Amino acid sequence: MNVIQQLEKEQQKAKVPALRAGDTVRVHAKVVEGTRERIQMLEGTVIRVTGGGLRQNFTVRRVTHGVGVERTFMIHSPRIDKIDVLRHGDVRQGRLYYLRGKVGREARIRERRRLVAEVEGESAAAEEPEEATDEAAASDES
Repeated sequence: MNVIQQLEKEQQKAKVPALRAGDTVRVHAKVVEGTRERIQMLEGTVIRVTGGGLRQNFTVRRVTHGVGVERTFMIHSPRIDKIDVLRHGDVRQGRLYYLRGKVGREARIRERRRLVAEVEGESAAAEEPEEATDEAAASDES
């Protein structure tokens, strides 16, 4: 590993949720106002995720009082306190720019029924039987 890769690995955050276009997220961002620092929340729909590694960023869109607001965040930025994924959206495109022209009910996104971990092959159901066998083995020993 060269020096640049080592520095990037040190600056990456340990726990980052898997974000995809269509997800509804709440981003807790640190805002500096003069000498004071506070946390500001932005809740909206992820319309794109670009880049990779340390340079990965995502854009969140929110409609407030009839005005659409988009903000782009770097995932591994020290200005991001945390990211909460509220819903996983079921979309077929990687960029949801078509939402800019839609308002209200037209802009709704279906919720994905299966979790991201199940889609990527890591079944959550596969972990449960292992725990059950551990409990069964403990009850057999007693």
